[in-house]
Amino acid sequence: MDVQSEIDRRLSAAPVVPLVSADDPQVAVETAKALQDGGLSVIEVVLRSDAAQACMEAIIDQTEGLIVGAGTVLTLQQAQSVVASGAQFVVCPGLVDEVVEYCLDQGVPVYPGTMTAGEVQRAYALGLRAVKFFPATLAGGVPMLKAFGSVFREMRFMPTGGVSAGNLAEFLALPSVLACGGSWLTPADAIAAGDYSKITDLAREAVAIAADAR
Repeated sequence: MDVQSEIDRRLSAAPVVPLVSADDPQVAVETAKALQDGGLSVIEVVLRSDAAQACMEAIIDQTEGLIVGAGTVLTLQQAQSVVASGAQFVVCPGLVDEVVEYCLDQGVPVYPGTMTAGEVQRAYALGLRAVKFFPATLAGGVPMLKAFGSVFREMRFMPTGGVSAGNLAEFLALPSVLACGGSWLTPADAIAAGDYSKITDLAREAVAIAADAR
């Protein structure tokens, strides 16, 4: 499977990437399955706990049909570790050349975080045509992406940070937006309560909003 082509295909159909943050692998698996039941199949597991990588590995091992990536990847060593553990794509909060170059060399899709024209141009020069825009609302939101889109005509963006059901449609209406990432789909209180049906409902809502916006 060409992972990049498959990610693009899935995000064309449902342009939302939920963030899964967990410190219990079984909770992570149930969360991922709930998102999948709601129509989202590209999942980003963020490395924000000591057990995050184990959670990612458990999702990969115990689910079928998902594309599972690692987010909040900060260093080359982390990138190497998550790719060795089966991550199918890598997402970073910022742009680090050696992480991007490693992922490109391995054939692993990588979405580094950008928030300035200089960072977007650097990513473009490294050969990327899709990047994360983070933190989306603090970095200028829709107006900033409109400005970037007019200059970087080949670049696609994945805004993350401050995206919600309330502004999802506004972001997705932009031609330059590949997909939106967000943690609003996996609320901590619902996960703590074991209310996975809530997560499925939020995923379905996001899919419906996306369908209307596109």
